[in-house]
Amino acid sequence: MSFEEIKEKDRQFIAGTYNRFPTDLCRGEGATLWSESGKKYVDFGSGIAVNSFGVNDEDWKNAVIAQLNKVQHASNLYYTRPQVELAEMLCSKTGAKKVFFSNSGAEANECAIKAARKYSFDKYGEGRFHIVTLKNSFHGRTMATLSATGQEAMHRSFAPMLDGFDYADPTYEGVRAKCSKATCAVMLELVQGEGGVRPLPVEEVQKIEKFCKKNDILLIIDEVQTGNGRTGTLYAYEQFGVSPDIVSTAKGLAGGLPLGATMFFEKTEKVFSAGDHGSTFGGNPVACAGACSILSRIDKNLLLEVQGKSAYLFTHLGRIKNVVEVTGMGLMIGLLTTKKARDVSEACLERGLIVLTAKDRVRLLPPLTIKKDEIDFGLKILNEVISE
Repeated sequence: MSFEEIKEKDRQFIAGTYNRFPTDLCRGEGATLWSESGKKYVDFGSGIAVNSFGVNDEDWKNAVIAQLNKVQHASNLYYTRPQVELAEMLCSKTGAKKVFFSNSGAEANECAIKAARKYSFDKYGEGRFHIVTLKNSFHGRTMATLSATGQEAMHRSFAPMLDGFDYADPTYEGVRAKCSKATCAVMLELVQGEGGVRPLPVEEVQKIEKFCKKNDILLIIDEVQTGNGRTGTLYAYEQFGVSPDIVSTAKGLAGGLPLGATMFFEKTEKVFSAGDHGSTFGGNPVACAGACSILSRIDKNLLLEVQGKSAYLFTHLGRIKNVVEVTGMGLMIGLLTTKKARDVSEACLERGLIVLTAKDRVRLLPPLTIKKDEIDFGLKILNEVISE
């Protein structure tokens, strides 16, 4: 099937929800991908922070294939070893007490929202169900997570939003002003990914945490994009010096398979009982086997490598002509340039570099294991495109 035939069948049979780039990716190795026509790309996108160890990772493949040769799916009415092993690994690495597995970041956030409301209902009764999120935030595209998303433009076509979400300025005073006796939780992305790769100020997050603890308001940290080594620590909250009550994650956790996780810490570990929440496919044994392979290799040495690559990229990106600002943490980087972000991404693609966008920024999310020569190629292309 030719690329033109693929595009036509896509147009004919697939819902038009994606503004696709003009290429068809068919194979890869690490941070290098190829199209059906043989065009080579260096990948600074990782499938939007999903392919943590790049494409075609041998250890990950072996783990997934080994599980496929046993059983590909089992209902959550039964026990499976990969799910238990992954939950234990997450708890031992984070201090979490319990984990609920789902299939995506939006589902992980849905679980967090339900858990926060149930915690408050069980303790205080009806009426304490509001959740404060930040303006410019993004928490997903289901109705609950879209309602939690602090971007009015994304709400317009799907109104009315669900009741109980309040959007605050990204400061302690902004959050405090939106909290009331009806507030059960505050939900934060520590780096607003879809909102333009904007890290929150550490001091403001610490003040928010202190306020939440004083008022028994749960602190939910959305680590869907920032988690699993992406920012240079296993989870970004470690760099902010806070102790969340609930953490959601997905994307890079399973290295390319659909998996979300919602982690519950001491205050929230007993919030759910049998029947309170569930998922047919959540914690699928194949996805969990893949995640165990990924998570077991995100160790101190790899995180130091991520930090080093991040410093190298920040330094060299900041020297490119027409770059106005470089933001982000670790290998989650935003570039504000004098050019339109979409124009930059399309020009990069033509020259063999895959980059993403987030609002007015070019967004870089390379695999954690990207090699220096691949980084240097990407810097060369970015310099050519942005400096022109």
